[in-house]
Amino acid sequence: MPNQIDGRTGVILAAGFGSRLAGVDDETDLKPLTTVHGIPLIYRTIRSLSIAGCEKVVIVLGYGYEEIKEDILASYTGETPITFAKNEQYDLSNGISVLAASPQVEGEFVLTMADHILSDEMMLLAKSHKPPVDGATLLVDHKVDEIFDMDDATKVLSKDNKIKKIGKQITEYNCIDTGVFICTQKLMEAIKIVYEKKGDASLSDGIQTLADRGRMHTLNIGDAFWQDVDTPEMLAHAEKLLEAEES
Repeated sequence: MPNQIDGRTGVILAAGFGSRLAGVDDETDLKPLTTVHGIPLIYRTIRSLSIAGCEKVVIVLGYGYEEIKEDILASYTGETPITFAKNEQYDLSNGISVLAASPQVEGEFVLTMADHILSDEMMLLAKSHKPPVDGATLLVDHKVDEIFDMDDATKVLSKDNKIKKIGKQITEYNCIDTGVFICTQKLMEAIKIVYEKKGDASLSDGIQTLADRGRMHTLNIGDAFWQDVDTPEMLAHAEKLLEAEES
């Protein structure tokens, strides 16, 4: 299989309700359009995937589909081509959004969330990284003591740069899921298998399936920063981080 690093697709999961962040932005109640330090979250994420070398970006929308799509089509001025996928079952787990993007994704892809602030340093790591054959790599943060909201964080147990366990409730862990994945098509396949069995599937279900095969690797982001933006408190913390970076 040819090296896909230069031809990757970026995938942004942006289909959820985002109810915990509603009301913090006077201009919108829609999470992807919520402004953080002057820039809406979705535009920050598109830029991050461009830095990661993605030749196009697929945005998976569900709740607020038409309004978010119209805003992006009217306002986006970047050079990376954008397409949209619709998750009709956005009330289910986030793995369904990954599957919604599948028809528009060939070869390797970089997957992330619309509500994560991601440093350029981190995305350059993603750009140069090659995932395992028939597997995927998750960028992880070993700076566990610096996580702003540990209760909300997805925890990871990594050994020899491979995931052993992942989940918000696991008690044995040594790093945190940053929400950035470099993937082969096998992640899509793993999520689809779970969905066909259970009628629902999370991204973590697919990750754990690959982990059980020894095909889910981790990549340490080192000193690079990132921040999930799920609550007003997280948003305020993200703005402080960005102000510090830009000062």
